[in-house]
Amino acid sequence: MFKLNKCLILYSIRNTIMSNIEFNDKKIQILEVAEKLFSEKGFEGTSIRDISKIAKINVAMISYYFGSKDLLLESLIIYKTSDLKLKLENLLQENIEPLEKVNKLIEIYITRINCNKGIFRVLHFELNSKEREKSMTAFTELKKGNLKSVESIISQGQAKGVFRKDVIIPLITPTIIGTFFHFHMNKPFFVELLNLNTEELYDNYIKTTLKKHIQQTIKALLVYEN
Repeated sequence: MFKLNKCLILYSIRNTIMSNIEFNDKKIQILEVAEKLFSEKGFEGTSIRDISKIAKINVAMISYYFGSKDLLLESLIIYKTSDLKLKLENLLQENIEPLEKVNKLIEIYITRINCNKGIFRVLHFELNSKEREKSMTAFTELKKGNLKSVESIISQGQAKGVFRKDVIIPLITPTIIGTFFHFHMNKPFFVELLNLNTEELYDNYIKTTLKKHIQQTIKALLVYEN
């Protein structure tokens, strides 16, 4: 129930944001199909024709809406990740203790990734390409905005003397996401090792134990040693 409610809330927020960018139902249908195929077959292994066939639309319609496969990928990433920016900005304004705010930051990221494994799998594999990175300037700007929110959250803790001054802030987010993806990309190994024999057990482990482990890891990086 937790997962369903969280994902439904994220979907509602995303639709509100995307309505301002004119993502109509047909575009969203194409993007959802593209996400599934990119995740399963990779960006290079998926053709526009593959997407049009599964989405049951004309190839020309994809070109009309998005222009190219690279721009379709950029639109997909923006569609799936824009609401993260809003959640981070809202968290920044909350009047809570610095460590609690960082713990909530981690929860936002873990919930966000866990509800959208497909697009984050695409990001994990495709953004290593220099050529692909250059073609997605809008997503790069979105990442920069998210980093500014993280920097502000950490800076609040530093100003209160709670967090270390020598923290390498740009590495905080990769530490969160990288830990999650190491776990998820080695799912069969951890399922057997930790006896997570059902999807419910696996998802619950992510939402509890893995999240707590990441929170403890980030706390160790941020807080002065006693």
